[in-house]
Amino acid sequence: MARPSLIAAHADWSLDPRKRQVSIARRHAGGWVAEAPVPVGDPAALAARLLAEGAPLALGLDLPLGLPRAFAAARPEAGFLPFLRGLDSSAAFFSVATDLAEVSPDRPFYPARGLRGMTRASHAAALGFAGPASLSRLCDLATTERPAGAPLFWTLGANQTGKAAISAWRDWLAPALAAGAPYRFWPFEGGLRALLAPGTAVLAETYPAEAMRHLGVVLHGSKRVPEARRAAEPSLRLAMGRLHVAPAPALVAALQSGFGADALGEDRFDSLLGLLCVIGVLDGTRPDTVPDDPWVRRWEGWVLGQDAVPVHPAPLPFSP
Repeated sequence: MARPSLIAAHADWSLDPRKRQVSIARRHAGGWVAEAPVPVGDPAALAARLLAEGAPLALGLDLPLGLPRAFAAARPEAGFLPFLRGLDSSAAFFSVATDLAEVSPDRPFYPARGLRGMTRASHAAALGFAGPASLSRLCDLATTERPAGAPLFWTLGANQTGKAAISAWRDWLAPALAAGAPYRFWPFEGGLRALLAPGTAVLAETYPAEAMRHLGVVLHGSKRVPEARRAAEPSLRLAMGRLHVAPAPALVAALQSGFGADALGEDRFDSLLGLLCVIGVLDGTRPDTVPDDPWVRRWEGWVLGQDAVPVHPAPLPFSP
């Protein structure tokens, strides 16, 4: 087959490497062809392998890319990317605090385990923030289209994203940036399509729960249940048809099986949702929207494809 003109991919991330699943699609003259989800493996090797095909790469990641402005306001760096580039993988920053006495701007992730009486308000106070809302980025807040995401530094519960951020930043992204990897980051460096170039991977934060609503995918029941994922096949196929995405035979089988009966099925499902989100923005069916807010563009980042504003916006106490 001829070289693709563009590659889109999306990795559903987790602290557990087994749960990191990636869906990949390649665009040719007749449209996109999407493959079945596969394990991410070494993420740096995955990106290098896809870039070796010679086409620009847009890679969505289901993990936070950015820092809340309340934290960023005290940092000396000019933005999130200089901060990330300068992180030392052995730094205390990545060590999750076991109690509030250990929490500080140099060690913000908390808690290592559940403790009686712990609250996000006390976590925020330990970091010197005005209140628990300051733990969140603007894009983490609830919108009319989806519930709130978890604050970056919180590491407890099924909805937390802190541990995924730790593993990706510490083990892959910070070392890769320090080594000069050919990565560009949306929206910190520009629009998604504007950043595309052969030999370059453009990385963007995604949120599959939001992508599912944008795509019109109907899920009756929990995505952890194979039958619910299997019943979502018709709406997934409709969304793929609107985006001119043809499934490869292995993806057809995955759709029909609900992405498997094992515990990784929900991760495979999410990886496809994220892939379709990336494709939608690349092809212009979803806007490449970022609020006109210097804190968002320099420090907090945004969720790819999101155009709904928060229902209850966070206070914006800091000037750029």
